Amino acid sequence: MSYRCTSCGYQSSKWMGFCPQCKVADALEEVAGPSNRRPTAAPLPLSKVGESPPERLRIGISEFDRVLGGGLVAGGVILVGGEPGVGKSTLLSQAAGNLALQGAKVLIATAEESADQVGMRAERLGIKSDDILLLAEGDVDAIIAAAEQVRPDLLIVDSIQALAAAEVSAASGSVGQVRECSARLIRFAKETGTATIVVGHITKDGSIAGPKLLEHMVDVVLYLEGETDRGYRTLHSLKNRFGATHLVGLFEMDEEGMTEVADPSAAFVADWQGSVAGTVVFPSISGKRALLVEVQALVGKPVVTPQQLRRSVRGVESARVHQLLAVLERHAMLRFSDREVYVSVVGGMRLTEPAADLAIALALASSLTNRPLGRMAAWGEVGLTGELRSVSHDGRRSEEAARLGIKTSIHADLVSRRIESALAAAGLFDD
Repeated sequence: MSYRCTSCGYQSSKWMGFCPQCKVADALEEVAGPSNRRPTAAPLPLSKVGESPPERLRIGISEFDRVLGGGLVAGGVILVGGEPGVGKSTLLSQAAGNLALQGAKVLIATAEESADQVGMRAERLGIKSDDILLLAEGDVDAIIAAAEQVRPDLLIVDSIQALAAAEVSAASGSVGQVRECSARLIRFAKETGTATIVVGHITKDGSIAGPKLLEHMVDVVLYLEGETDRGYRTLHSLKNRFGATHLVGLFEMDEEGMTEVADPSAAFVADWQGSVAGTVVFPSISGKRALLVEVQALVGKPVVTPQQLRRSVRGVESARVHQLLAVLERHAMLRFSDREVYVSVVGGMRLTEPAADLAIALALASSLTNRPLGRMAAWGEVGLTGELRSVSHDGRRSEEAARLGIKTSIHADLVSRRIESALAAAGLFDD
């Protein structure tokens, strides 16, 4: 007999009142022991498996297909998360419409909205096809039964937190229900080869609601986010068993739904003003393409009371910004310890590359000294001892910056691999 944590999947040989790994109370549930039945499937030589890449079904939305790694994979399960109203259902409705135009059959199972609500959205988007079937149902077994009868090329479930399995004595959205419903949908997808997209809610901290095990179970995890004031939506790939991760697709929400942005770099830096202090362009790498984003920093006036200090960061890890502030104070003699600091990446982008360190550091120093950088791009990793390290894809980053008329670039290969030299090259520090 063993017990498994419903939150993180940790297994224990005995029951405890909490999970030793994730510390969630009353999370251990009893699971059945191993079966004595012999396996019926014969093992295959590894050399005979995966000889050819999986066939993909292209959606027809190039940004969506690119983030997926080329399109849908038969039997693949995709989890799409995002804030309420960001456009998840709209994007998936358009994907269903595009697939129907190619002759593919799509089944949309909605557990949150009525059939009339989904129909009104489809009418607004101009989607009309007999190959798109709609089922308003919250029972996971009823959805699977309908899918087995219809045999769609794509099954869309909106949302996993609204589904329920009759055998589980818990409310919809509970950890047990989400885990069990997900397991049944995944098993159906693998056994029948049906591509499946599952919509997931998010929590207050921005993570997908439900057990963390859910993200481990699925093949692809996508996250849709955006700024409502500008209308841009970014689709991030956080996990992909069939392609690269950390890819980004850019869309714009308008009356006609989600429209692809043909030139994301130009869109992100369209309102960029290089004549203002505290701003610099960073050429990020998304898959095989470079994407220009604007990094902004604002350093306030000195604060007398330390308790009044504020540090606000959006689009990058706050721990990384605090580390860069310490490096600038220690090696560039720039004082930030008594000032408020704000750092933001324009357009709702999130930067995870260490290559963004130099751009953030230059924006901070520019705001502190009130010296504009002009039309400049910067990239490079900054170490704790003040060293500036090279990063990959220098040529691709330089070409993308030059394409949009940014001829001045600062990176490790152009300076003496020190943060002080980079600041001096930008005109912010007397070397």
